[in-house]
Amino acid sequence: MPDSLQATRRLGADEVEVLLPADRLRARVGEIGREITRDYAGKPVVLVGVLKGALVFLADLMRSIDLPVSLDFVGLSSYVGTQTSGSIELTADLTRPIEGKHVILVEDIVDTGLTMQWLLGRLAERRPASLAVCALLVKPSRARVQVPVRYQGFEIADEFVVGYGLDHEGRLRNLPFVGVVRG
Repeated sequence: MPDSLQATRRLGADEVEVLLPADRLRARVGEIGREITRDYAGKPVVLVGVLKGALVFLADLMRSIDLPVSLDFVGLSSYVGTQTSGSIELTADLTRPIEGKHVILVEDIVDTGLTMQWLLGRLAERRPASLAVCALLVKPSRARVQVPVRYQGFEIADEFVVGYGLDHEGRLRNLPFVGVVRG
C-alpha cells in the first residue's frame, strides 16, 4: 500500500497518525535540494546538521544536492520530554572552521525560533561567507521570534511530531514518515 494511504500505524504501545508520508517527504526534500543546487551554483557548501533530529533529513538532503558539499554537526539541548526547557545548551560543536564558507544550517523543526536564533548568532560570530537556514518543519503558531528560514519543507500545526529523525524521549526517530503519537 502506498505510504500516503496509511492513516495510522501501531508501533508497540504507540499509535502514530501519519501527518507527512514518506513519499511527500521524499518529493519535497528533492525540491529543496534542487533549489540549493541552483542558488549555490559554483560554490562549495557546508551543511551543518543540528543533532540528532536533523540527521535523517540531512542525509536525504545532501544526496539531492548536485554540488560539492561538506558536512559538520552541532548538538543542542533545549527540550525535556515534550516541553522546551527555556535554556539552550551546546552539547557538540563544529569540528572545522566555517569562516568564509557558505553555510546552510539544517534543522528538523523550527518551533519557537529561540534555539535557532541563538545558534545563528553563535555561527555568525565565526564569519561565514553566508549563513542560511533549511528546516524540514516550521510551526508558525509557536513562533516567539522570527527566524529567516530560506529553505522550508512543510508548515505544520502545533502538534508534537515524531519520525523522520524527530523523537519522543529518544524513540520513533526511525519512522519513514512524520507523524503524531495518538493514545
